[in-house]
Amino acid sequence: MVLIPAGSFEMGDHHDNMNDALPVHSVELESFYMDVTEVTVGDFKKFILESDYSYNLWNEVAVFSPTDNHPMVYVSWHDATAYAKWADKRLPTEAEWEYAARGGMVGSRYPWGNEITHDDANWGNTVNGKDKWAYCSPVASFKENQYGLYDMTGNVWEWCADWYGFDYYSKSPTKNPRGPDKPDIATGRVLRGGSWYSVSRGRRLASRDAYGSPNDRKNDIGFRCVSGLR
Repeated sequence: MVLIPAGSFEMGDHHDNMNDALPVHSVELESFYMDVTEVTVGDFKKFILESDYSYNLWNEVAVFSPTDNHPMVYVSWHDATAYAKWADKRLPTEAEWEYAARGGMVGSRYPWGNEITHDDANWGNTVNGKDKWAYCSPVASFKENQYGLYDMTGNVWEWCADWYGFDYYSKSPTKNPRGPDKPDIATGRVLRGGSWYSVSRGRRLASRDAYGSPNDRKNDIGFRCVSGLR
C-alpha cells in the first residue's frame, strides 16, 4: 500500500455534459493508504484458501484474467467487501478514489493529462500500442500515477464503498464525504476507472458508473482496497 496524503481537491468534471459529475466542488480528505494495484487473482485465491468464503467462478475468471498477477474479476461488491474485511482493509469512498487517481493533478481528465492512447492504459477491447491485451492486463503493466498507483484508468472497473446518487455532488459534505445513505438508481454501488472494455468517457477520472448492483459479477469489474480512515 502507499500513503495518500491528506489534502483537498476539486471533485467532478464540467466537460462533455457529464451531468452526474456536477457541480465541481471542493472536497477535503484525511490521509489514508491505498493498494498500489488492483487486487489480483492470486490475492483473492489466498483469501478463499484462508477463509470460509464460498466462490466458484474460477473458470470464468481464467478466461479474462488467466494468471495470478491479473486483476481479480467476476467479484461482486459483497465479494470485495468480504475480502477487504478479511485483509483488515475496506473499499475506498468515491471521493478517496478520485483524489488518489488524480495523483495531485489539477483539472486533468486522466492521471497523466487530457488525452489518452493505448500506450497509457488498457482500454477499448483492442490490441494497440503498449496495450497488448484484448481483455485484462497483468496489474502494473502501464506507468503509475504521481502517487505510485497503477491502472487507475482502464483494466477493470473498481468498486467503491458508496451508493450512487446522481445529484449527490450538490449536497455532499466538504469533509470526508461517504456518499448517500441509500441509492437513487435501483441498488447501484459506484464503480470507477473504466475497464479493458471501455471506449467512452467512462475512462476519465471523474466518470461515475451506476450500473453496479452489489450482486453484479462481471468480466471487467474488480477492486482495490484502502485503510486508515475509518
